Amino acid sequence: MDYSVSFWNRIARRYAASPISDLDAYEQKLSVTRNYLHPEMKVLEFGCGTGSTAILHAPLVKYYHAIDVSPRMVDIALEKIEAKPMPNLTFEVAALEEFVAERGAYDALLGLNILHLMNAPQAAIEQVFALLKPGGVFISTTACLSDTMPLVRYVTPVGKWLRLIPRVQMLTFSQLLDWLQHAGFVIEYCDPPYSKHHSGFIVATKPM
Repeated sequence: MDYSVSFWNRIARRYAASPISDLDAYEQKLSVTRNYLHPEMKVLEFGCGTGSTAILHAPLVKYYHAIDVSPRMVDIALEKIEAKPMPNLTFEVAALEEFVAERGAYDALLGLNILHLMNAPQAAIEQVFALLKPGGVFISTTACLSDTMPLVRYVTPVGKWLRLIPRVQMLTFSQLLDWLQHAGFVIEYCDPPYSKHHSGFIVATKPM
């Protein structure tokens, strides 16, 4: 099993029980995201974790499919909807890189706190572009540690070796914007990272 999958499986219950670090910022991102969702949408979220955000957004769209590489994370997500099923929300254990769907199959894709944890984030952005319909929207939150915590690059190898952290890419916000635009996206909204939160929030659309 891939090391990062093992890591997320191991901490899944603790992750699910952890409070949101900045509830105001989280609510703001939810609010912005809702402006781009509508009842006829078909949505894919990759890196869904324990499904908390998927459960909040699913009632706003026609169909919401959420995937994650960690079986234990997905198990927790399924537990959350067991008592109160949501017919239009489905969860699946899958990596985006291996996910099979037709080109232009989705109206929106969400990648929340995930691109910096992927082997090839630029390739993931290009795959997202292919999966979206013309006019579709990609909403992402990404830790930009090269901007906010550059010294972390010297710590991550030790942390991975000690099995204390997952694989982490040292990305910059400008790098993300460049990759998105190179793939063909138009940037609609962006909120750069800053020292307290480290993550950049971007809404990008695929041209019609």
